[in-house]
Amino acid sequence: MASRNTGPKDQGRGDRRQEGTPIQVPGLLPTQWPEGYRAGFTSFVGRPNAGKSTLTNALVGQKVAITSAKPQTTRHTIRGIVHRDDAQLVLVDTPGLHRPRTLLGQRLNDLVAETLSEVDAIGFCIPANEKIGPGDRFIATQLAQLQRKPIVAIVTKADLVDRSDLARQLVAVEALGTETLGAGGWAAVVPVSATKDFQVQAVADILVQQMPVSPPLYPDGELTDEPEAVMVAELIREAALEGVRDELPHSLAVVVEEIVPREGRPEDNPLLDVRVNLYVERSSQKAIIIGRGGARLREVGTRARKGIEALLGTRVYLDLHVKIAKDWQRDPKQLGRLGF
Repeated sequence: MASRNTGPKDQGRGDRRQEGTPIQVPGLLPTQWPEGYRAGFTSFVGRPNAGKSTLTNALVGQKVAITSAKPQTTRHTIRGIVHRDDAQLVLVDTPGLHRPRTLLGQRLNDLVAETLSEVDAIGFCIPANEKIGPGDRFIATQLAQLQRKPIVAIVTKADLVDRSDLARQLVAVEALGTETLGAGGWAAVVPVSATKDFQVQAVADILVQQMPVSPPLYPDGELTDEPEAVMVAELIREAALEGVRDELPHSLAVVVEEIVPREGRPEDNPLLDVRVNLYVERSSQKAIIIGRGGARLREVGTRARKGIEALLGTRVYLDLHVKIAKDWQRDPKQLGRLGF
């Protein structure tokens, strides 16, 4: 179960206490930390579907970010927290940087830019199985504007290519860093396969080296500080995106209306009622989500419920409704109502 954060959030470097000083966390006793302990914020960026969320989940050891083969599936900056004896890494997952075509796309890009200005280091994810293209160069150019911010190039999906192709991609990525950042290039270049657990620990080690000396920023055991309702919505959207056509990921928004205990249940067998609205832009998309006779919506509920029950730690009754919000991606008012 991903526990909720009860401690300090997003502390800037100016707020970090001196080494060796007890950190006060509400509800917990003060703790000490080793000399040279490091803690800070890292964000993964890259083209859509570059493996950022999968890497976040692998580092944390539990699902805290939505993963999908469909591009542009991450819409919230979800923090995953990696706890080590010598350090704490707070991973800020962002939407994929891209050239925006809608107001939603622009707002997602603005969210990325705001996040990158606040983190201590950046992991630039580039898939091993795809040649460096205009999208990668666009992102590298954007990153070059972040002066004195350490950027680690992470070559993801290394398991999908053979050794010779991986070596060529590593050389190409190294050259991209020199081309866009100057002679110093990237702080490091590291290949990884999050699904095969190849070099995941090496990525953590390299990112820790970029963090400032600092006390822990979150209590031990916390995995994410994202609100439960947002996590539930992401799990449902992930389930709804399985096996659908390309147009739907951009048009689907999920809003959790309420999470409430079922009245009259015995204490040793509680049940949570989770009521959720799924919004699409057209009636044809609504038909895709619901499926023939409601079969597909039931599949979505069954698939999502497992993750939600693991997240919330109790049985769940999931009540899903599909609604149409015409052209919501381009409507400022509707974007606001849907949480963007």
